[in-house]
Amino acid sequence: MVGRTSDWKRELGRFLKPFLDRFGHKARRQMCPLYVSGLIGPGDRKSIAPMAKRLGLGECDQLHHFIAAGVWDAVPVEAELLVQADRLVGGSDAVLVIDDTALPKKGTHSVGVAPQYASALGKTSNCQTLVSLTLARDEVPVMMALRLFLPESWTSDRARLRRAGVPAEYRTARTKPEMALAEIDRVIAAGARFGCVLADAGYGMSAPFRQELTARKLAWAVGIPRHLKVYPANVQMVWPVAKRGRPRQRHVPDILSIPAEDMLANAQWHTISWRTGTKGKLKARFAAVRVRVADGPPQRIRDKGQQHLPGDEAWLIGEHRMSGEKKYYLANLPAKTDLRTLAATIKARWICEQAHQQLKEELGLDHFEGRSWQGLHRHALMTMIAYAFLQHRRLKTARREKKESTGRHRNQPCQRCVRPSSNSSFDHHRTNARTAENGFAASSGVSKSAKIVLVLRSYNFDLYQHRRVHQIANDERGRWAYLAHHFQENGAIRGNVIS
Repeated sequence: MVGRTSDWKRELGRFLKPFLDRFGHKARRQMCPLYVSGLIGPGDRKSIAPMAKRLGLGECDQLHHFIAAGVWDAVPVEAELLVQADRLVGGSDAVLVIDDTALPKKGTHSVGVAPQYASALGKTSNCQTLVSLTLARDEVPVMMALRLFLPESWTSDRARLRRAGVPAEYRTARTKPEMALAEIDRVIAAGARFGCVLADAGYGMSAPFRQELTARKLAWAVGIPRHLKVYPANVQMVWPVAKRGRPRQRHVPDILSIPAEDMLANAQWHTISWRTGTKGKLKARFAAVRVRVADGPPQRIRDKGQQHLPGDEAWLIGEHRMSGEKKYYLANLPAKTDLRTLAATIKARWICEQAHQQLKEELGLDHFEGRSWQGLHRHALMTMIAYAFLQHRRLKTARREKKESTGRHRNQPCQRCVRPSSNSSFDHHRTNARTAENGFAASSGVSKSAKIVLVLRSYNFDLYQHRRVHQIANDERGRWAYLAHHFQENGAIRGNVIS
């Protein structure tokens, strides 16, 4: 176990080397690996004091100084994260997902905390909100940026901003779409490769956000509210005839705009499956039509008052979920794009939700107990680096196993992974699962809850792919039978544990 732990530490050291080169000072280069390993290692709480205790540092002063008060510039380290994220999952078929995530927080002194909608709670609550950028390819996400959103109650109180240490350049009020655009520019400047920008309706409803993405020559697909106005693609601009008075000086559309849901009311809907999940194929009914969005300059049109003129042509996509929920999207993808591709593109946004959950549950993104701007952003940066390292290990393991599997089992079905056909065979797999679990706990000294987290970190993506091929039973017994079999097959039950 000691040897395997040292192997893991050496691998982390190799991965962190380009990051450590950006720190410069020797003390900072020593503290960064400690902090990252504390985030990845076992333990339910990933705040500074518990991590210092588990790392054997005694007092937490060193870690606290590194994160909250140390004199080092985070900008070069953030730039290196963009480079490494592109190396891991960048490409023309990658997507850049824009979203935000809430960190529930009590009190009023922590930077950016205010009553806001918290997605984790499903309601408005006291929290901090981070705008996030996630680069993903083949359902493997890597977080690239987390930036704190400051509500009006903060940007209007200069004294409060100074107490929290907010830099001068971030003290002006900015909307979330404006913050996202600034981060996209940083990603583009770093040379990161992606093919499409995805965002939910919180960003997609902003006409300036969509227009700025188009101005940057980026492909995008965003959610919109159902009442957003659109024109038919064949709308024409005409000169109105004045019944009296002077001739009209501006042309107007020959038809009025209508809500997106009304535009799709008579469209042809098709049931489409965009991927296979753990409970079978994910599917919904989709329809798409070409439209021109009503986001042009405002103009008075007859007796209808001010109306926005037609803007650029785009796809309007509707989704009717099996639950009865209806969603609507806009995309500036080419006119020849088929409906299945449109559906798969807009549904690729779900991967950022998984990344947010893993950053919080596994790496303690929401465990930071400091109040300052600098401390929060440095802690978030360390969690993103730790997450990138875990994805690096996952991809490396997947490539190795794929190569070995291709060599050994080119034409042989995996008999032990076939869905159990009898109660006796099911009991056999359950026994193997219990044996693997007990052996793991005994050899590593890690609690069962910590074991589950660590195992899923290394096998989350492989588990999904293998279930997809072999149709494993979609319940917890089948899940642990699968893990037990593969751990016994390749010895990964101890080799991939981080302690």
